[in-house]
Amino acid sequence: MSDHTYDVIIIGAGSVGTPLAWQLAEAGLKPLVIERFASVGQGSNKEAIGGIRATHSDVAKISICLKSLEIFSTWKETYGDDIGWLQGGYTFVAYREREEKTLKDLLVIQKKYGLDIDWYDKDAFLEIIPSLNHDGLIGGTFSPGDGSASPMLSALAFERRAKQLGAEFHYHEAVAAFVRENGSVMGVVTDKGSYFAPVVVNAAGGWAKEVAALAGVDVPVQPDSHEAGITEPVAQFLRPMVVDIRPVEAAPGVAGSANYYFYQHHTGQIVFCITPNPAIIGQDRRETSVFLPQVSRRMIGIMPCLRNLKVRRTWRGLYPMTPDGAPIVGEVEGLKGYINAVGMCGQGYMLGPGLAVYLRQLITGALDDNAREVLGKLSLYREFASTEKLK
Repeated sequence: MSDHTYDVIIIGAGSVGTPLAWQLAEAGLKPLVIERFASVGQGSNKEAIGGIRATHSDVAKISICLKSLEIFSTWKETYGDDIGWLQGGYTFVAYREREEKTLKDLLVIQKKYGLDIDWYDKDAFLEIIPSLNHDGLIGGTFSPGDGSASPMLSALAFERRAKQLGAEFHYHEAVAAFVRENGSVMGVVTDKGSYFAPVVVNAAGGWAKEVAALAGVDVPVQPDSHEAGITEPVAQFLRPMVVDIRPVEAAPGVAGSANYYFYQHHTGQIVFCITPNPAIIGQDRRETSVFLPQVSRRMIGIMPCLRNLKVRRTWRGLYPMTPDGAPIVGEVEGLKGYINAVGMCGQGYMLGPGLAVYLRQLITGALDDNAREVLGKLSLYREFASTEKLK
């Protein structure tokens, strides 16, 4: 057992904790990252399909992801690491008037907050994605500045940069308790030692609720699982991410789905995912026999040319969900020094780097008005009344 003192302890070396370590180390602080898994990004980060967009309906998520896009898109130029960044854009398709109205209504707030996004009628939309099924297509929205990158390459890049600046990472180590004194967090106790810091950030992803409970904090975060897959590589034919938000109702005894999305990776492979309905609650990450037939039917329905592609593998990851589809970030009442960075709702990869910028301001006491407003919307004490429409 050994005692060590740091400026900040971060629990979780995933989509949020790793870029936060980089940001804090860049600010001159000494962070320690504690991770239960064997290496960086081995929780939900490695199970992300890599999409990065600012096209949300929630104002806070728009602001955070705009910062993330800036970081992802300039990382290679700034730091030299190839993280697989591809600026292919995002499209949301409409085959029914209901989705057309939803997408057009969202344009008002999306444009208000500076997003480069527009609606395209059928013919113009088919110029962007010629391989879409023409039958019944009304049109869709396209945001060319969005894109994708490699979750593992970027996690390694964030970790490498953080370590260069003095951050420490402890792997295969689980937090067992918080050290508290007079209403303040003083550090944590793990299965391997005790560590002290005036600030502890819970960025534990799908295990965040358990970690918060160790500090006596209750967060409304409940993980559910989503499956994804990847095909063999083919010649490039599809540039943007394709998202279909139409729900498909379950027949008796058959699982339904809320939406699905796919894109062509820079390697030529098609990467795809679906949102099950009803949700599959819990931390079970084993694959199912339902997923592939279900998602294949939906994908081929709007892009018939995918019919003959071979699927190489599938996997399942956790979406730590909140009641309104937005993260819970910030300090808690009655426990000084404890900070939530939880409930990313399956969007931790795209939110992580931008959120790290805001958390850096919070932790260093340098909050500007924009950061204060954004974090205020993500408070644990907000009313969980509205729902993110593109979650």
